[in-house]
Amino acid sequence: MSHPTASSTEQPPTAAASRPFDVQRLRQDFPILARQVHGQELAYLDNAATTQKPQAVLDAERDYYTTMNSNIHRGVHTLSIEATQAHEHARRVVQRFINAASDKEIIFTRGTTEAINLIAQSYVRPMLQPRDEVLITHMEHHSNIVPWQIICEQAGAILRVAPVTDSGEVDMEQFKAMLSSRTRVVSVVHVSNTLGTVNPIERIIEAARQVDAAVVIDGAQATAHAAVDVQELDCDFYAISGHKMYAPTGIGVLYGKQSILERMQPYQGGGDMIRSVTFEKTTYNDLPYKFEAGTPNIAGAIGLRAAIDYINSVGLSAIASYETELLQYAEQALASVPGLKFIGTPAHRAGAISFTLEGMHPHDIGTVLDSEAVAIRTGHHCTQPLMERFGIPATARLSVALYNTREEVDRLVRGLHRAGELLGV
Repeated sequence: MSHPTASSTEQPPTAAASRPFDVQRLRQDFPILARQVHGQELAYLDNAATTQKPQAVLDAERDYYTTMNSNIHRGVHTLSIEATQAHEHARRVVQRFINAASDKEIIFTRGTTEAINLIAQSYVRPMLQPRDEVLITHMEHHSNIVPWQIICEQAGAILRVAPVTDSGEVDMEQFKAMLSSRTRVVSVVHVSNTLGTVNPIERIIEAARQVDAAVVIDGAQATAHAAVDVQELDCDFYAISGHKMYAPTGIGVLYGKQSILERMQPYQGGGDMIRSVTFEKTTYNDLPYKFEAGTPNIAGAIGLRAAIDYINSVGLSAIASYETELLQYAEQALASVPGLKFIGTPAHRAGAISFTLEGMHPHDIGTVLDSEAVAIRTGHHCTQPLMERFGIPATARLSVALYNTREEVDRLVRGLHRAGELLGV
């Protein structure tokens, strides 16, 4: 198993990062993990849906609201100045985290979904002509399908879908064969939220460059598991959701190359994205503010900064190594469960494992596990076409984070055995 390519931009090790990986110590940083569910200690294995938040993130949001709560950028009073400085510091922290060339390339959004919609409407839609093509893959999240369907319908363009193999990997030969002079954009998930597949992003980008297609990467599931260097990847856009990486909900990031962002027109209008407004004409603000209409999620951005600081304090390489070992342990343990079938067996996996149990609907599995205080995700995971590809309505999915343990995996496996007994399978 492997993770997304490590970056040379990881922050210097802190005292915490230099110590051996101590999951029990790290768990103490997450207050919710002490919660009792049905009278038992919570085992939270639903991190691909959203991660839990360390105390440092909770404190950062609270500190904003209790010490500097104010709107940003145009105020001249102390609170507004402090809030603006904290918000823009968060932007620079994100820039360093993914090694963007400039903080002008960091657009704050509500998450990956809004980021992809922004790209689709503001960059791709204006250039799409009838019979142009957008290429995605069969493993995409709905957020990386529906925005492209919308603009293809508007423009008379064609949405093409590269197939996925039985092992849950992009068929690269078919992917390359589907590229053509009509391909305007390639949009691909970095790490599958359902299968855990780590896609060969470097090869995908290289192939897209051969036909001069723009490249969009859905990085929602990648940045919590290993470092990402957008300059090294040379993608045109990279989308991030904060809540997948220990930050608050409702905050995300769109990275875009500055040369492209400068050519794009905003698709949302309102305060802060303007330089001047008359009834005859509006002049737009400079990057990155041109794409940040309205009052932003200031507390969320500050919380995202705290989450990145926390990740860096632990060390992304240490997190990747620990999670790889934990996933390997989980695969071996799950293989002992009668009737269990893995959905996708990719050579390179990060974060998640999907499976089914013969004779049981995934929702029934999830309900039994919840009675044991084990939280997993069951359903189609916003990847209904992928479910259709594998001929199933849904899966059960465990997904790990830096605070999960082998003991929690063992509890999951015991719960699956109990589910079989209760449901008579």
